[in-house]
Amino acid sequence: MKHTYNTVHVPQNPVINARDLRKTFGNIIAVDNVSFHVFPGECFGILGPNGAGKTSTIRMTYGFSPMTSGTLEVFGLDITENMRAIKSRIGVCQQENNVDPDLTVQQNLEVFARYFNMPLPEARAQTQNLLKFMALDHRKDARATELSGGMMRRLVLARALLNKPDLLILDEPTTGLDPQSRHQVWESLEELQAKGLTILLTTHYMEEASRLCDRLFIMDHGRVLVEGKPLDLIKQHVGRDIIEVAEPTETMRVFVHSRNLKHEDLGHRLIIYVDDGNSLYHEIKKEHFKGGCIMRMATLEDVFLKLTGRELRE
Repeated sequence: MKHTYNTVHVPQNPVINARDLRKTFGNIIAVDNVSFHVFPGECFGILGPNGAGKTSTIRMTYGFSPMTSGTLEVFGLDITENMRAIKSRIGVCQQENNVDPDLTVQQNLEVFARYFNMPLPEARAQTQNLLKFMALDHRKDARATELSGGMMRRLVLARALLNKPDLLILDEPTTGLDPQSRHQVWESLEELQAKGLTILLTTHYMEEASRLCDRLFIMDHGRVLVEGKPLDLIKQHVGRDIIEVAEPTETMRVFVHSRNLKHEDLGHRLIIYVDDGNSLYHEIKKEHFKGGCIMRMATLEDVFLKLTGRELRE
């Protein structure tokens, strides 16, 4: 990719500055006084279970869904008064693969470029750059319906980059992709961020958030639960190590309570959170439990499940 993102910002001037965002649908409160800021060049993530308010929050940031109340500035501009100027500088990759099925891959990009009044020679040059960057140049003459799921998502991402945005907004960009396609998208996003592009991301994949996000918040029921760097959140809320005990006995439960260990009792499984679990793990294996007991490093997924619960969300 030939162009770079060289918009000048300073840390004191966030790309996104959201204060007390609120979104209601009738009597339903989708977003309840959410505040956050995104600085230039960082990837900021929004995590949460289904129905938490992620998509409602992100749609307000690019003007698709008007705020019920609150204030929102993008590039220092009030979104309610400067939507046209803001939209010219952002790229959006929505959840849906809403490309034109009757057009080829190349045509989808060139036609979309007209929304930005891009001259045809520039549109074609930018299209060629993006197709090569997204490893789609060999399918430029294929119709969009002929693409695999991974290729389709890369096409939607390429389209979001057509106007060389200063802010890229991604709503669950890799949902439904196989591992190879997901990693290819991640590598493309990492390269874009390395060039200075600011990214706002929602995702269900904790590995994706840990790999891409500089900072993030986890929300549920429309409210922010925690905010910070992924590693800091892991250390703060669950510790470094996780010990999982399958089918724990009452003796095991008494032991956990007597040591005042941070844990979750799921009935069929005990999850113990510790900063250094090596000696405790061996003690449990030797003295208390000789069956299914494992120790592993804590992850962002452990934080997510601890804070939002483990019940299935529909």
